[in-house]
Amino acid sequence: MKTIRGESKKYLEIDLGKRSWSVFSPTEADLRDYIGGKGLGLKMIHDRLGNRLGALDPLDPDNILAFMMGTFLATGAPCSARFAGVTKSPLTGIMVAASCGGPFGMACKTAGWDGVLVSGQAAEPTVVHIDEAGVRFEAAGELWSMETGPAQSRLVDNPRQGALLIGPAGENGVLYSVIRSGHRYLGRGGMGTVMGAKNLKAIVATGLSCRIEPADPVAFARLNKKARTMINRNAFVRSYRAYGTNFGVNPGVDAGYAPVRNFRDRTDERCRNLSGEAMAERYHTTHAVCAPCTVLCGHKGTYPDGVKRHIPEYETIGLWGGNLMNFDPDIIGSWNDRMNELGIDTISCGATVGWAMEAAEKGLRPSQLAFGRTDNIAGILDDIAWRRGEGADLALGSRRLALKYGGLDFAAQVKGLEMAAYDPRAGWGQGLNYAVANRGGCHLNAYPIALEALFKFIPQYSTLSKASWVAFMEDLFSATNSTQTCQFTIFGYLLEPPIARFTPKPLLKLAMTLLPEVAQLVLDWSALSGLVSAITGRPIGMRAFLKSGRRTHVLERCMNLACGITAADDTLPRRFLEEAITKHPVKSVVPIESLVKAYYRKKGYDADGVPTPRLLRRLGLPSLVLPSVVGAAR
Repeated sequence: MKTIRGESKKYLEIDLGKRSWSVFSPTEADLRDYIGGKGLGLKMIHDRLGNRLGALDPLDPDNILAFMMGTFLATGAPCSARFAGVTKSPLTGIMVAASCGGPFGMACKTAGWDGVLVSGQAAEPTVVHIDEAGVRFEAAGELWSMETGPAQSRLVDNPRQGALLIGPAGENGVLYSVIRSGHRYLGRGGMGTVMGAKNLKAIVATGLSCRIEPADPVAFARLNKKARTMINRNAFVRSYRAYGTNFGVNPGVDAGYAPVRNFRDRTDERCRNLSGEAMAERYHTTHAVCAPCTVLCGHKGTYPDGVKRHIPEYETIGLWGGNLMNFDPDIIGSWNDRMNELGIDTISCGATVGWAMEAAEKGLRPSQLAFGRTDNIAGILDDIAWRRGEGADLALGSRRLALKYGGLDFAAQVKGLEMAAYDPRAGWGQGLNYAVANRGGCHLNAYPIALEALFKFIPQYSTLSKASWVAFMEDLFSATNSTQTCQFTIFGYLLEPPIARFTPKPLLKLAMTLLPEVAQLVLDWSALSGLVSAITGRPIGMRAFLKSGRRTHVLERCMNLACGITAADDTLPRRFLEEAITKHPVKSVVPIESLVKAYYRKKGYDADGVPTPRLLRRLGLPSLVLPSVVGAAR
């Protein structure tokens, strides 16, 4: 077996139209500046599309779909199963990146490839096979139109293999279709739709022909042990390990971030029926995780119908539960299975269905959908995937429907991407996070709701420190997504080193609220950045790691500006800005204008949300970003 020290630095570039492939290696400067994963994927797409990016239709053959294996993958570091997908989104028209813990990543990396870039359109539905020798093309045949489960069973026949594949939703152009790998999904922005437009049913990698070893095995072993210790003792991780991401349900009811009735209300006691604690008891859950995993947030259990299912994630439970006035976890489990088979993003679909229910209630659009009605949902899901009847409309997503029929004020989306299951009126930092997130309504851009409502380090209903923490956390998360480790490990890296761990919580809260920059200076994520150094052999300290994340984030912002984003898009639907009265006792709306202005200043953007020339120079971006954006900045 061949041994690779840290990274192979070998990437495949596949042209489906020409049925050709080539191998390339990134420059050392790009590897240093962008690390891998999301950051390097964005840089590669930028370099190849240049000035064409802005006007490019995401479903055009020239759009590039990048699958980036990241630094941690296959090394044995904590949560080292993950890889990234990066492309221009057909749902939003801007850049989108997503992370996945499915088996394709391990197979691709151990076949000797650090990433795969796909462009062009195949003449017929196609399956691409990858191994250590390269690429071969095969007609998809009867696999086209198969659901994801049966297709994956046909494609993957031994443990050395991992696949990326789409279902009917991707083939039929549902704008929020996903890509499946094992029991995990590249889930946002319609990446599966891009695959479908390319006539690409699947990519199958056959690996385990290479072994990945850190460049500095001694340092790696020391830091790996330290990182695992911190992650394992972190309270957030322990809660997710015990109850999955649905641990967040009960705090959401209490803090008021639970989505209820299309985000009209933000609490309902019946949501507790859907909590991780309730489902652990009801379904006798066990772990079902990305492999290898340290957090262990994935769970499975046996449902009353006798079927053993993966427990839906918090976002799915929230948007198909209280959001639709449905409090039956059994039926959400079956809907989740159906969407996975069809290849549908559960977040975007749930928010779109919630919008349709309210639009019908308000007389804006006729629909068979209604709050509290569940008997017709399974049929609607099939109709969406096959683009028939009302499903053809719903396949467009909530923003397009609201622009067509009215009701944009209550469409739970930002920049066209539907919001996850956190009502931003419960945490103004989370509201700012949604408004400025590069890919749209993304909860994991900075995830300040954890600091506001879960850890209670900073006040929910205040502007104090919010711009600072969103700017800091999105840089840190952006760098983390370039290593492609799990974002849930971050709180272990940040909160378990001695200074954060042993500082009395009242003092920590005071510092994080009133002196956020000081608090950020004393936080220690050196174990995370140190693991990157030990794996790659390229020294990178904590601050350089954070700067790499900011570089990636600002590059993505520049690419989105080229795609037409303006400061006017950095906002929230009016529901969250004007409707203060809900079923939660605290009246709240998000003061988004002042928050965004403070964020722009903190980030180094001008009043129009454009990165300033000074910021671009400091990050080494002027020669890289699109000329039109540089011109706008000047």
